[in-house]
Amino acid sequence: LQHLADLEFLWLYDNQLTGTIPAELGALSSLQTLNLSSNNLSGSMPSDVCNLRTTNGGLLFFLVVDCKSEVACSCCTACF
Repeated sequence: LQHLADLEFLWLYDNQLTGTIPAELGALSSLQTLNLSSNNLSGSMPSDVCNLRTTNGGLLFFLVVDCKSEVACSCCTACF
């Protein structure tokens, strides 16, 4: 992911992803949109990802995940 530092939009909606959300996504410092909804992810949103909402001017303004039952996310902008 270190080679994707300029990535602004990452839309992984409905890709049947499983497991936990990798903290390495927090290294995407230019990320503005991250949609991980409609997958089978579990655990908590890594703090490194949440920090993208507040550091560097808070560029990450759209963060969506299935947090009503599978993923705990206090920093998400929408939960499905």
